[in-house]
Amino acid sequence: MTTRSTWLDLPADHPFGIANLPYGVFSTADGPGRHRLGVRIGDRVLDLGAAAEACGGTGDSPAVTEAFRSPTLNSLLALGRPGWTNARAWVTTALSDESLRSGIEPHLHDLDDVVLHLPVEIGDYVDFYASEDHASNVGQIFRPDNAALPPNWKHLPIGYHGRSGTVVVSGTDVVRPTGQRKGPKDPAPVFGPSIRLDIEAELGYVVGGSTAIGSRVSVDEAADHLFGVVLLNDWSARDLQAWEYVPLGPFLGKSFSTSISAWVTPLDALQTARVPLPGQSDPRVLPYLTGDAFGLDVHVEVRLNGSLVSRPEHAGMYWSPAQMLAHLTVNGASIRDGDLFGSGTISGPSRETRGSLLELTWNGAEPLTLDDGTTRGFLEDGDTVTMTAWAPGPDGARVGLGECTGTIRPAR
Repeated sequence: MTTRSTWLDLPADHPFGIANLPYGVFSTADGPGRHRLGVRIGDRVLDLGAAAEACGGTGDSPAVTEAFRSPTLNSLLALGRPGWTNARAWVTTALSDESLRSGIEPHLHDLDDVVLHLPVEIGDYVDFYASEDHASNVGQIFRPDNAALPPNWKHLPIGYHGRSGTVVVSGTDVVRPTGQRKGPKDPAPVFGPSIRLDIEAELGYVVGGSTAIGSRVSVDEAADHLFGVVLLNDWSARDLQAWEYVPLGPFLGKSFSTSISAWVTPLDALQTARVPLPGQSDPRVLPYLTGDAFGLDVHVEVRLNGSLVSRPEHAGMYWSPAQMLAHLTVNGASIRDGDLFGSGTISGPSRETRGSLLELTWNGAEPLTLDDGTTRGFLEDGDTVTMTAWAPGPDGARVGLGECTGTIRPAR
């Protein structure tokens, strides 16, 4: 697979080169209230609406031209796979055809001069639990007297329905949540700020091409609805979670904040990163979960106050995003343009690949030592967590995913 070159002065190995072209929403100092749809190329942002207007539209795709004028990605998501293909083809041509340069270049903004916003108006948010290593570790920590994996875990992608209204863009502060907790030695539950605040390093999948209630999306059809990928941090209050999650699952321990990167990397940019899943032969999955169940070779890095604390590998995930979407809809639940679902914490078999502090410190018993000599079992006020990631692209290039960062502020 080869890619076209761009007329911009851009290093061939730039992680946001023309093979990537992630979408986002931005504003500028001269129009702070006006959100615009953009594409990142190198360290610049192309104003898609203005560029399309300067070129007299996007050719034979007037719906794409109109979607480029929208203040969120939702109008583009509604066009489905054919619209996404046309939009990406037009942007690629605009940034590679020298004859279009004079019309396109005035609508490029330096990344440092724009403010990035939540790229999607989130419909529903679901978080899955797709890493066998993560699920096993959590089982050992929370349920030491039982089997590490629940009996259904290898039969279906387990998930919970989250709160879309608290999905925030990278850079948004996270206020320490307050709620009930009950430690093993507490005679009764107590109320107050969480003292075991955690991270979960995940990929998030942005969905488009809405469906009707009562219909299903098969594994093979999933790629027509999976628009793109974001980095996702499902902030978690482990003490609140441990007390509340039996019998119905996560609630207040998860719903206070979920951070996503400002850039949505199209699934089309990750074709080279597709990999087979780990074996699902024992037990065999049911027929509705079979088909083009691809994995993604995405390499994640997690830093706490600048210290590298983990390198989770998404290629080891047990369940595919296509299987997750198929399972989400198998009961007839509809999907909407702008729905988001998370992969669940990305964790591997070794300590340095664990994607949560719960696992990295084994519930606080084995604290991390940061570069400044301080230690952490869980997050303290003022801590900043930053996630970055990359995937293999064509011709040996790297496809970068947008940064996902957040700083902890005291409970209110």
